[in-house]
Amino acid sequence: MKRLYSSTSLENAKNLRSNQTDCENIIWQNLRAKRLNNIKFRRQVPIGKYIVDFINLDKKLVIELDGSQHLDAIQYDNNRTEYLTNSGYKVVRFNNNDIINNLESVLNKIVEEYNKL
Repeated sequence: MKRLYSSTSLENAKNLRSNQTDCENIIWQNLRAKRLNNIKFRRQVPIGKYIVDFINLDKKLVIELDGSQHLDAIQYDNNRTEYLTNSGYKVVRFNNNDIINNLESVLNKIVEEYNKL
């Protein structure tokens, strides 16, 4: 079976898992081990040339967290979302402020999007 990612992407994903941001850690503590509605998520998964923050592989639901660095990378994020969407994934983005100030709403939105698929 052909891999959809390079060995460099896999190494980068491992590095990102070891160096999560605070908001990634908050979300991961709520998603890991099927803690959110018994939905299985993985973190920092390579897809093509990109590494997604969180993914449910069964329904191809990608959760992306956007910190302040994403303000300077709008075109990159748009290209990334387009690639993932064209590859059959549903991408849902959350701003770090939403996670800090409105975690319950973020988690509810993740469940809502999962149930739509």
